[in-house]
Amino acid sequence: MNTLAEITTADRNSLAKRWELLFEHEPPPQIHTALMRRVLAWNVQMQQAGLDPLSVSTFGSQGSSRPPVALRPGTRLLREWQGTTHEVRVLDAGFDYAGQSYKSLSAVARAITGTPWSGPLFFGIKR
Repeated sequence: MNTLAEITTADRNSLAKRWELLFEHEPPPQIHTALMRRVLAWNVQMQQAGLDPLSVSTFGSQGSSRPPVALRPGTRLLREWQGTTHEVRVLDAGFDYAGQSYKSLSAVARAITGTPWSGPLFFGIKR
């Protein structure tokens, strides 16, 4: 089961076997089949991208922080705040919000809310 199509059509037993091969233990007994599909599909996509999914999923387990989320220039971030949708565009160096340039997402979040916020948290890109 190495393709996304196989994962999306596999039955629970096949997904559980794939899970055991990947994680070297059975899936949690209460795990929903849809969640198993998402985790296994993510694993396939990481492998297709040439990344080691297990090293990425355990990144930070030795006390280091997670890698920052890389936002490509041109990416649009949308956030609804107090009934208004706010759009931020990622630039080569910084962010554009309401026609103004900002050096960080936190500065944008502060401009929107009037209070100090973690920009990545405010825009939902920080786990």
